[in-house]
Amino acid sequence: MYWIEFKKEKVKVFGKKSKIPFKTGLQDEHIVFLDSILTNDIKKLEQNKFYYALKLNKNGYAEKDFFVFKEEDFFIIDTDLSADILIEEFQKLKLSLKVYFEKLQGYRHFYLFGEDAEEFIKNRFDITLNNFEFKKLEDIYIAKNPVRLNQIGFDIFTKNEDFINLLKDFKEISEKDFEDLRIKNCVPKIGKELKEGIIPLETNIVDYAFSFNKGCYVGQEVIARVYFRGKSPRTLSKFEILNNLKEEEKIIEEKPIGFISSINSENNYALGFILRAKAEEGKIYKTENNGEIKLLKIC
Repeated sequence: MYWIEFKKEKVKVFGKKSKIPFKTGLQDEHIVFLDSILTNDIKKLEQNKFYYALKLNKNGYAEKDFFVFKEEDFFIIDTDLSADILIEEFQKLKLSLKVYFEKLQGYRHFYLFGEDAEEFIKNRFDITLNNFEFKKLEDIYIAKNPVRLNQIGFDIFTKNEDFINLLKDFKEISEKDFEDLRIKNCVPKIGKELKEGIIPLETNIVDYAFSFNKGCYVGQEVIARVYFRGKSPRTLSKFEILNNLKEEEKIIEEKPIGFISSINSENNYALGFILRAKAEEGKIYKTENNGEIKLLKIC
C-alpha cells in the first residue's frame, strides 16, 4: 500500500429552506446554489456519498474542480484552493440566497491506494465502501475514491494527529511520484488537461463529472451542444516520448493536429490532445520542434 498527504482545504456549505419552492421544486437554498454552479447533479447526491464536479466559465472551460461530500444537512467541499478565497468567491455568487460557508480547520488529508489498501480499511476500521461512498467515524472521514488515480483508493481526512502512525509500515510517495502516476493512469488535471481552450468532454471524465439531465449551470449550453452533437473532435491520449519534447508543444501532421499537456518527471511519457480522426494507437507522430512521440492509448 502507498500513501500521500495532500495539502487540501475543506469548506462546509449549508443554508436555509426557502418558504416558496424554486422552479426545480427544491427549497434548500444551499442545494440550489451548488447545483447552479457545478457540473454534477447536486440535488440528487445522497447522504454519505460524494461527487466529483467542475466549475466552468461561460465558454464551457474548466476553472476549478471539487469533490463534494453530502452530510445529512450540509455539504463539504474538498479543494486544492485556499478556503478563504473560495468562500469569498462563493459569497459573491450566491447573491440573495441564504447560503452560508465555513472553513473547516484542523483536518489533515491522506490518500491511500495500491495493493492492500482496501484490506487495510476493512481490517482497521471494520467497514466496506462502494465507489463514491464515504463514512464518518468519530473524528475521521473515509471515502472510497476511484478517480484520483483511476484505481481503487481512499481519501481520509481527520483531525486525529495519531492517524499518521497507522501508516508507518507503508510507503509514502512524493508529489512528484503522484504526478507521474496521474500521467501514467490518464487522469486529467486542472491547469493541465482541464483549462481554458479545452472542453472537458475532450477528456475521460464525462461519466462521473457531469449530469446531462439537470438544470442550468454556467457553461452548460456549450457542454450540452458538444455532448449531443456526438464525440468531440479532439481526445485525450497518452504518449511515449521518443525524443525532444516540451509541454504545450504542438503535434504536427502537415499542420497542427494536437498538443502536449503534461510530461512526467522521467521525460518518457506524456498526456496530450489529438484530433480523433488522426488518433491511431501505436502510430509515431512528429512535433513542432522535431520531437517524436508514439500514441500508446486513447484515454
